[in-house]
Amino acid sequence: MSEAFANEREVCTCGALRRAARTVTSLYDQALKPTGLRVTQFAILKILDRCGTLPVTRLAAEASLERTTMARNLDPLERRGLVCVGADEADARSRLVELTDAGRATLSEAMPHWRSAQDRISRRVDPGSVRALASALSAE
Repeated sequence: MSEAFANEREVCTCGALRRAARTVTSLYDQALKPTGLRVTQFAILKILDRCGTLPVTRLAAEASLERTTMARNLDPLERRGLVCVGADEADARSRLVELTDAGRATLSEAMPHWRSAQDRISRRVDPGSVRALASALSAE
């Protein structure tokens, strides 16, 4: 077996994907910096814009985050007035998250920055390859 092939087999897929994810996250965070949003916060606003008011648990599932992680991400968005978190009148144990008008305005302001990051990444990595990888890894 050649040394190059042996080294290729030793590459840790998890480590490589984590490094790639950190690089991509950093690129989006830098692009969104003028709006004061991080890419995770942007994604939360996008989900709420698409789905409307959601319980925290469902919002966390939509974002592929743990409920406690979602709660930590919602705090700064709520402080900025971008989302409103309140009790569900039908079930007081459930908390509902709603996108505010300020949240919609911030999302609108952030879209060109997000698109810029998308374009930069698409020039480096074929979007079809990204979709194929995501699909292959989500299939069980």
